[in-house]
Amino acid sequence: MPQSLQRFSLGGKRALVTGASRGIGRALAIGLAEAGAAVAVAARDQAGLTATAAAITAAGGRAVPVTMDVADLTSIHAGAAAAAKALGGLDILINNAGIEEVRPTLDVDEALWDRIIDTNLKGAFFCAQAVAKVMRDGGHGGAILNLCSLTSEVGIPTAVPYGSSKSGLLGMTRALSAEWAPIGIRVNALAPGYFRTALTEEFYQDDTWQRAMLGKIPSGRFGQVEDLVGAAVFLCGDAAAYVTGVCLPVDGGFLASI
Repeated sequence: MPQSLQRFSLGGKRALVTGASRGIGRALAIGLAEAGAAVAVAARDQAGLTATAAAITAAGGRAVPVTMDVADLTSIHAGAAAAAKALGGLDILINNAGIEEVRPTLDVDEALWDRIIDTNLKGAFFCAQAVAKVMRDGGHGGAILNLCSLTSEVGIPTAVPYGSSKSGLLGMTRALSAEWAPIGIRVNALAPGYFRTALTEEFYQDDTWQRAMLGKIPSGRFGQVEDLVGAAVFLCGDAAAYVTGVCLPVDGGFLASI
């Protein structure tokens, strides 16, 4: 294989993917494994984790299921330690775990605000911190990839807590990239556009909304979770060795067209 293509291989790398029991997290975990990484798949849903791990091993990859609740710091520390022990270290973290609930802003209460922020932003930060310590102590650096959102860049009505968490995650990505570059840890983000997953299914029940959104997407279709895999493999691997602090939209041209 030419050296230029070898840089896109994740062979020999060890990854932790949160929220890997379904949807985008599952697709990214499988994609990293197909690119050669050994993958610790983490989530609260044990059955979903087992299914993701089974799909990876059935295809000839290596997967380790790790039960983790990113809204609980004790669970984060235990999960990161378990993943590092099982794989012999960590080179990649994909911070994918997240929740969303659509609610008119005047009806948002403290419980909803805290639940979304604690999962999407606070949890992502402490996952990054825990894995960065493993990477630092391993002496080889690594790559962290945060899952941001279109709401990191634009305002979406009835999604204020979610948008606030994802805007914060973008700021966190940039700040961590600047702080951790000297120790060899790159921090980047993906901003998925409109993807139909269990998290967003509520929107897609409205045919009028679907038609309106498709009219705003230059590519003329909604995203499929597999559309994110190539970008993730690139940003997590050696091909992106000089790329840090970037948030890459994968949105069919939505942001470029507004």
